[in-house]
Amino acid sequence: MTGGKLALVTGAGGGIGRAIARLALAQGWRVVLIDVQQEALARTANELGGAEHQVCDITDEAQVAALVDGLDAVPQLLVNNAGVVKFSYLLDMSVADFRRVIDIDLTGAFIMSQAVARRMREHGGSIVNISSIGGITPSLGTNAYAPGKAGLAKLSELMALEWGGYGIRVNTVSPGFIDGGMSTPVYADPKTRALRSQAVPLKRLGSEDDIAQAVMFLASDAAGYISGHNLVVDGAITHSVLSQVPRA
Repeated sequence: MTGGKLALVTGAGGGIGRAIARLALAQGWRVVLIDVQQEALARTANELGGAEHQVCDITDEAQVAALVDGLDAVPQLLVNNAGVVKFSYLLDMSVADFRRVIDIDLTGAFIMSQAVARRMREHGGSIVNISSIGGITPSLGTNAYAPGKAGLAKLSELMALEWGGYGIRVNTVSPGFIDGGMSTPVYADPKTRALRSQAVPLKRLGSEDDIAQAVMFLASDAAGYISGHNLVVDGAITHSVLSQVPRA
């Protein structure tokens, strides 16, 4: 398939990844959807008009190398959106589960970024890593997700420092309470949905499209001098703690 500049989106089988891919296609990008879940990936590809797609486990260096080396063009955008959360408390979580979350949420993003940056460094490009406000203010029961996402934001800063000389910009988007993706089951409960919506200063949940818009802004020429930044897209919820504590 021919088209515009090449973008790779991981975790594109659904949710936020699908929204990012849809917007990128609408803006004229050529997009390769990447996911480890073959059926979900195929459904999204069909939904988006037969978009290019590749099944790949981002934690497997050999699979990632084969995918990136096999591309017929140099990517100008990589969106590391793939992620997982396993809800449990730290005292109850197995070491294997902890390692698995870190492997996908942090190490997988490094593996993909390193492979893509090695091709980008001759022409420049943009990498956007999807972190979370959970990496800024952790929630109880999210165990390895919080340190994994915090690490991803810090990794983005280091990548921006090391790869800036190649014309590679690296930024982070940290979503807040998003009605979609991995949070879909959370907001199926009307009470939880109402409580969380009201807690946000903007009085609504965010959407997958809100995150897609932020990602594609950072990928655009309008953000050409932005690198090493963590764009928090949360309706100001991370700034609202003191406002919810009454004064004497």
